[in-house]
Amino acid sequence: MATNDAGKPIEVAQWLRALGLEQYTDLFRDNAVDARILPTLTADDLRDMGVALIGHRRRLLNAIADLAADAASVTAVPAPHEAHTPERRQLTVMFCDLVGSTALSTKLDPEDLRALVGAYQRTVKDGGAAYRERAAGEGCPDRHAQRRNPGRHQGSR
Repeated sequence: MATNDAGKPIEVAQWLRALGLEQYTDLFRDNAVDARILPTLTADDLRDMGVALIGHRRRLLNAIADLAADAASVTAVPAPHEAHTPERRQLTVMFCDLVGSTALSTKLDPEDLRALVGAYQRTVKDGGAAYRERAAGEGCPDRHAQRRNPGRHQGSR
């Protein structure tokens, strides 16, 4: 059923007036087109009803499509279950703590701690990027080659 923004069935006459096609009000009423029928109308239906102008049929079909899209975007409220049993799910949590960050959290203001941790994260990120750039340019160090020839690969650690 076609509804307005408040969720109430639209008045076809008002809808036609809003489209600037109020001349078809009697036509829709004579063909028993109401809010339930409106979303199902096709171009052939409109032609059979007597909407002769292609532009008017297109405007009506576009507006009907907009009604359908609006109706689809309304979130349906699920029906309550008679006996709802809670579902258990597995949850994996990973917690990483910086050494000393707990002690810092008692001494620093939350905003200052956030700024400090953010600076640390940026430093690690930038350092990782520099390593990746170096590794891409020189090739990743081969640990097995370092073991075979320890003197040759000292600079690549």
